[in-house]
Amino acid sequence: MATQSPLPVSQGTAIATTPAARAFFARLSDGARASLAQRRPWMELLDRNQLSKPDTLSEATARIRKNWTYFRINYLILLCGALAISLVSHPVSLFMLVCLLAGWIFLYFFRTEPLILFNRSFSDREVLGIMVLLTVIVVFLTSVGSLLISALMFGLAIVCAHGAFRVPEDLFLDEQESSGGFLSFLGGAATPAPVVAAHV
Repeated sequence: MATQSPLPVSQGTAIATTPAARAFFARLSDGARASLAQRRPWMELLDRNQLSKPDTLSEATARIRKNWTYFRINYLILLCGALAISLVSHPVSLFMLVCLLAGWIFLYFFRTEPLILFNRSFSDREVLGIMVLLTVIVVFLTSVGSLLISALMFGLAIVCAHGAFRVPEDLFLDEQESSGGFLSFLGGAATPAPVVAAHV
């Protein structure tokens, strides 16, 4: 007995073999490694001898600014850790977010041919509209949005508290490094992949 063929979702090339996908993930991996190499020693971040209460609000603000410049990679790792812990502790929200991200990657960014679903072809504009609608629904009409915001607020509170109480006098700031960031490689001068640019 002949088996029924599955409904075609897209006739495009698989994401693993798409040149745009390979270039994107290679750049993402290289940039992440380069940024992580700039992180400061965690023992320096946790040095209790450098902690003291700021006398004024302006002093606390100045400390936060200097400590952010010096420990920005460590702070961003802490923020990502807070997000990860929140999502892992809420598997339903994590599943919804992963599905949403996979939808954007497979159905919009790295798709090379028209999307075909239930024998109907969807244009790029229709796919974009559907993905934007799904994003709004998942982020704003479910618990995912509040979970992400609360995790970010918790992480920022930890970062600001550490930055305000950590005395930055022993830190040697490099002005050239202060312009970079954890995800600075995403905003480089490289030209975006033509497949991605074609959808935007």
